Amino acid sequence: MIVGTRKSLAELQEMLSGYKKILLSGCDTCVAECASGGRREVAELAAALQLASQLAGKEVEFKESSVDRQCIHEFLLDVVDAAQGYDAVLSLACGAGVQALAAKLDQTPVFPALNTLFIGETAERGLWLENCRGCGDCQLGYTGGICPISRCAKRLLNGPCGGASHGLCEINLAREYDPPVPCAWEQICARLQILGVLERIFAVKPSMDWSKADAGGPRRVVRPDQKL
Repeated sequence: MIVGTRKSLAELQEMLSGYKKILLSGCDTCVAECASGGRREVAELAAALQLASQLAGKEVEFKESSVDRQCIHEFLLDVVDAAQGYDAVLSLACGAGVQALAAKLDQTPVFPALNTLFIGETAERGLWLENCRGCGDCQLGYTGGICPISRCAKRLLNGPCGGASHGLCEINLAREYDPPVPCAWEQICARLQILGVLERIFAVKPSMDWSKADAGGPRRVVRPDQKL
């Protein structure tokens, strides 16, 4: 899932300054799960913006809408219809949803209400962890299901590096983390040992092909049976 956090009210007010009719559009999937962009968050933000406008002596109309996924064309059509007659749209989706909506509303400014952070795992209620970087060349089959790209500070494909101490990454020495950051490669070694395949640690992996990641520019996937 995509994890994001809401921008400050002050930043949102600055972006929306000068607009009199604003549509707030939520996304009821990823960012709803991390409690930043779903139907409930749309209502809360609309109320906060309305109150802030009233206190500033400004008359602004806010309308609320929400769809299952803003990154999918079919769902976006409902937002496009709702946006008719409005000066601006404030999207509570991830960056992909904001861009998809902006492409459909070429005459209407679309603003992001969230800062998109990472592909995350819901570890427990109210806690999301960055466990995938979308590198395009997944190594999890070799590393016991623990990603060295997202969970090792050095993104090492061959580890451990030797800088860990008492099971913790050396980055804890430079900055105070709460909780401390564990050494991903010690976790990988422990996992491989449990699986009975610790010998995999001695297989030297070649350099990463970062062209499959975002270093190669915007990525595109086309289903093999799809004709474009």
